[in-house]
Amino acid sequence: MPPRGHALLGAANAHRWLICTRSARLEEQFPDQGSSFAAEGSLAHELAELKLRQYFTTELTKRTCTTRHNKIKKNELYQPEMETNSDTYLEYVKELAMAYPATPFVAIENKIDFSAYVPEGFGTADCIIIGGDKMHVIDFKYGKGVPVSAEENPQMMLYALGALNRYAMLYAVNTITLSIVQPRIDNMSSWDITPDRLYSWAAEYVQPRAKLAYAGEGDFAAGEHCRFCKARAQCSERAVHDFCEIEQKYNPDITPALLSDSDLGDLLRRAEPFKRWLEDVQNYALSAVLDGKSIPGWKAVEGISRRKFDDVDAAFADLTAAGIQETLLYERKPLTLAAVEKLLGKQQFNELCGAHVIKPVGKPTLVPESDKRPAYSPAAADFENIETK
Repeated sequence: MPPRGHALLGAANAHRWLICTRSARLEEQFPDQGSSFAAEGSLAHELAELKLRQYFTTELTKRTCTTRHNKIKKNELYQPEMETNSDTYLEYVKELAMAYPATPFVAIENKIDFSAYVPEGFGTADCIIIGGDKMHVIDFKYGKGVPVSAEENPQMMLYALGALNRYAMLYAVNTITLSIVQPRIDNMSSWDITPDRLYSWAAEYVQPRAKLAYAGEGDFAAGEHCRFCKARAQCSERAVHDFCEIEQKYNPDITPALLSDSDLGDLLRRAEPFKRWLEDVQNYALSAVLDGKSIPGWKAVEGISRRKFDDVDAAFADLTAAGIQETLLYERKPLTLAAVEKLLGKQQFNELCGAHVIKPVGKPTLVPESDKRPAYSPAAADFENIETK
């Protein structure tokens, strides 16, 4: 796996520094803290890369692949569902490759350079496929919190820009397809763009804003892109922005006793960014107090704790020694669908019990109208349940 490194103006955070040009330099003050989610995603990427290399290249022997696979499985963050999700990604890439009239060129975990438009700009594209005049740029997303769309996605567009820069001398590309594969939430998104349009976007929009961002100039601009900014909890621009969003003044002489559905809808819309901001501030304040800093008016206390065995095996050994039957101490539980699929393999799983697999309607969730998912209809859901039964 090639070293990834981190560019100041990386493709992954382009959606932020393109809008809030001063955020890139502001984030430099904060260390990379990482998270278990990021580490889990990196491990899933490593597994997905291994499977693609094993299928599309001859650079790894079967023994090497087995050794690397076993090493991944020994990682404490490994979960059996990683196999199914990485297989979904592999099958997606295979289908794209097989759709070309002739065997295409496939680049895996390819370091690309877009510094012609972004100072010191580089990144690593998960997969690039080129054949004839068509190029695919595919990104594997392991997160399941937020659906990611390929449409006008700046990260993917910068990857495509770098891929064109690297392979334009070898291939006369006329059509570029950007694809997001997010298997944990069944999100497969694709979007087409021409090289001319991509170059125009880069020259007219990216280049001037990247110049400002690199110099730490331009404006602060708060919004949805603040979600993963390192400075999100302490950024004064975000605080002002989100307080302004939630502020709502009513004239007591004309305001009714009860808010209308329209008023509630407006307040929910205004409160959404404020709620996320407040949560970020609370998390920062707790970490600061635990690190020995003082947040005036606040302190950390011990949360609710639940009893547990210090050693389950030792406790159960004492119970069985006292005459308690083991059958009373254990519950028999079926394997999950993902575990059974892993046990049998995808093909045998589909052959033997695929007919029993259903996808129930998810629990209704309130989201802004801008969310790309279709609106939930209770009547349609009831009808679908009847059809399923």
